Amino acid sequence: MTSTTTRVRILIVDDHALFRESVARLLNAEADFEVVADCATTREALQIISTANVDLVLLDFDLGQHTGFDFFAEAKRIGFQGKVLIVTAGLSETEGAELMRQGGAGIFMKHGSAAALAQGIRQVMSGKVWLEQQYLRTIFEAPPSEKHSGRTPHQQLSDRERRVLNYILEGLTNKQIADRLDISESSVKAALQQLFDKAGVRTRSQLVRVAIEQYRDQIHR
Repeated sequence: MTSTTTRVRILIVDDHALFRESVARLLNAEADFEVVADCATTREALQIISTANVDLVLLDFDLGQHTGFDFFAEAKRIGFQGKVLIVTAGLSETEGAELMRQGGAGIFMKHGSAAALAQGIRQVMSGKVWLEQQYLRTIFEAPPSEKHSGRTPHQQLSDRERRVLNYILEGLTNKQIADRLDISESSVKAALQQLFDKAGVRTRSQLVRVAIEQYRDQIHR
């Protein structure tokens, strides 16, 4: 968790003013969060992240004339290094998978509680991914998009690697995974490193994105 002396600087992007203001009040009540700005459009959001220090963007996917895809494309172009957590009332499976491929740190459904949102923010800021299990299942059950279906598949996963990856997708810590599998935490770390090596990634967030894209046929949801 982020310390109280180093707050997570948050930008809220949503075209409903009441939602933005409500979420801002809730998050500002947390000692480790600071809402630095809120806005209704992609253009305003890009102006803010280019001039202000923002660690995390809470991004509504549907912004009227624009979508979250527009934000990702432009934010990448101007070199934004912060996290982006999609906050939405609903997405198609294809949209959700593509947002994660583009660099999303997670997807949070608007019907979730304030406590769950705070937990999700802390989780993505710690380098993990936030995906609700019901939504995650729909992503893995959906066929891969044509854009990515022709890629060379990654290496096959061992049984232990598949099980560890499943628990990572559920958001479990190394210790929790070790308890579930009845193995040592060092064995979990070793399996996780093997997954990183096979997927060609360095973080859990990157691993989840590769899993969505390449390992769906090896993961049992």
